[in-house]
Amino acid sequence: MRFSVYQVSRRGARASNEDRMGYCYTRDSVLLGLADGMGGHPRGDVAAQLALQTVVAMFQREARPELEDARAFLRRAVLSAHDQIQRYAQAQGLRDFPRTTIVLCVLQRGVAQWAHVGDSRLYFVRGGALLTRTRDHSHAEQRLLGGAAPQSPPVNRNVLYTCLGSPQPPFVEIGVPQSLRGGDLVLLCSDGLWSQVPEDTLIELLSRHALSDAVPEMVELALRHKAAHSDNVTALAIEWEGEGHDEVSTQGIQPGVFASTFQSGIPDTAIDELDDASIERSIAEINEAIRRSAAKK
Repeated sequence: MRFSVYQVSRRGARASNEDRMGYCYTRDSVLLGLADGMGGHPRGDVAAQLALQTVVAMFQREARPELEDARAFLRRAVLSAHDQIQRYAQAQGLRDFPRTTIVLCVLQRGVAQWAHVGDSRLYFVRGGALLTRTRDHSHAEQRLLGGAAPQSPPVNRNVLYTCLGSPQPPFVEIGVPQSLRGGDLVLLCSDGLWSQVPEDTLIELLSRHALSDAVPEMVELALRHKAAHSDNVTALAIEWEGEGHDEVSTQGIQPGVFASTFQSGIPDTAIDELDDASIERSIAEINEAIRRSAAKK
C-alpha cells in the first residue's frame, strides 16, 4: 500500500481541546479515526480518547496483517467503544455519562469502508469532485434530508440523536464500500471544521494542494471564521497512492508490525483486558437493548 496522510488538531475558543484523532496501519490495512468529545457532559476528552483507544486495541489485535471483515470490525469496534465509555463512567461514579462522536475508516484490499456515530464527518473526493460524505446524526440534518419546508422553524444543528456513551445504544451507520483509485482523497473532520468552511472550499483545497498545505489551511480558515467563539478544529486526510513526497509505503512492513499515531495518555486497564468474550458480550448486550427498543415502537 502507498498513501500520503496529514493531520491537524487545534484548540479554538474553548477551555480545552476534546477532539482526538489519528491513524494506524499494518502492511495490508490502514485505520483512520476521529472522535469529538461532546460539551455539556463531563470528560468529553476522556470519552473521545477512550473510544479511539478501544478501537485501536481491537485493530492491533485483529489486523494480522489485515482485517477479515472490515464492515463487521467497524461495527464491533464502535459498540465496544461505547461500552467502554459506559464502564468508565460507572467505575468513576459519574452522575452523567461522558459522550463523544466518532468516525472511522478502514482502507484495505483496494476498498474504503467507514462507520460513524454523530456529526463528525467523512468526505470522499475523487478528481476534484465530492463522491459522497457521511450524513450527520442530528435533528437538523434529519429534517434537511426529509425535505422540511423552508418556513419551518430552525433546529439547533448541535443537537444529536445518537452518540457514544449515552444511556441509549448508539446508532452505528456503516457506509457503502468504495473502491479506491490512485489520487482518491478521504477527509475526516470534526464539526468545528465543516460548520465553518463551505463544502466546496474543502473540496477545492484538498484537490488543488498537497495535503501538508491543504489541511492546515482549512483548519486556519475555520478558526478565523468565528475567532473568539471558534470551536476546536480537527482534520485528518489521506491520499491513496498519490504522487506526494511525504508518501508512506507499507511494502517493507513485516506481518506482525503495527504503526500508530493515535494519541494516548488516558490510563484504563479495561482496554488492556479486552478479549473476544468481553467484546462479544458487550455487543450482545447492546444489540439486545436495540431490539427491545425497536419492539416498543
